[in-house]
Amino acid sequence: MAEEQFGTRHWPVEIRNKRQEKVLEVVFEDGKTFRLPAELLRVESPSAEVQGHGPGQKVLVSGRRHVGIMQMSPVGNYAVQIAFDDLHDTGIYTWDFLYDLGERQDEIWANYLAELEKAGKSRDP
Repeated sequence: MAEEQFGTRHWPVEIRNKRQEKVLEVVFEDGKTFRLPAELLRVESPSAEVQGHGPGQKVLVSGRRHVGIMQMSPVGNYAVQIAFDDLHDTGIYTWDFLYDLGERQDEIWANYLAELEKAGKSRDP
């Protein structure tokens, strides 16, 4: 099948940008629903600007407590590009990336908060 060829394991059946709540809600075909805060999506952006160009190069993004999603654009049938209101718009969020972020949200968030504290930075702008 085409989807296996490209390695996509998880397919969304619905994606909703809850602007007031600053949350992206994604419902996957296996029935799992994830509510991903815009702040988490922004600070974990799969862009090179955040992730770097190799292992150990990830940038700690702070001051994004109030960030929201301005718009989303499909990328083929495997991802969505998200434009945030802080003008970051280069991350391409694959369905598998969003699913993994949803599954590991608590762990990822706890690590992010610990890294902020360690660096003496804040979620506030």
